Amino acid sequence: MAQDGTPSRERIVAGAADLISRRGLNAASIRNLAKHARAPLGSTYHYFPEGKGQLATEAVRYADTAVARILGKALEAGPVAGLRAFLSLWRGVVVDSEFRAGCPVLAVSVEEPPADEIPPALVAAAEAFDAWERLLADALRDHGADPERAPALAALVVASVEGAIAMCRAKRGIQPLDHVAEQLEALIVGAVERRP
Repeated sequence: MAQDGTPSRERIVAGAADLISRRGLNAASIRNLAKHARAPLGSTYHYFPEGKGQLATEAVRYADTAVARILGKALEAGPVAGLRAFLSLWRGVVVDSEFRAGCPVLAVSVEEPPADEIPPALVAAAEAFDAWERLLADALRDHGADPERAPALAALVVASVEGAIAMCRAKRGIQPLDHVAEQLEALIVGAVERRP
């Protein structure tokens, strides 16, 4: 058990996910990641002896788990409820950070990896997107969407929301997310209303 004042491993990971969502992976050094989490550099290396790559991978997995938990719970009420929760989560991140933060999974995904290497953080990002798409596709199928169309619609949801997050940050406004929300909800309603 950690002593008072000693940063937990999870707090360091959460801090890293937040900093990556703000600055991207390449702009965040291990020292900056530790500082952002208010953790001593020594503690950070203690928990993450492989350094920045290991911490970044854990940060992506942390974000994946948090999003999947919220999305999965909301999808119990159906795909529209899941979509709304997914959008609400990212709206909160973008607005609460005054358009400074986005999705750490996306941030890791858009940076150029070293030549001839696929870093574990990038693999974790792909796995996160796959997991969110799978949750959405399963809910769509369970609620009557065409089973063959459901995976593509789920991918459209994730890609559209992630793109809208980036647009909101660039434009310093929430309108892109609002437009995407309206269109995606109409598509999902249309897809599940076609049940036989």
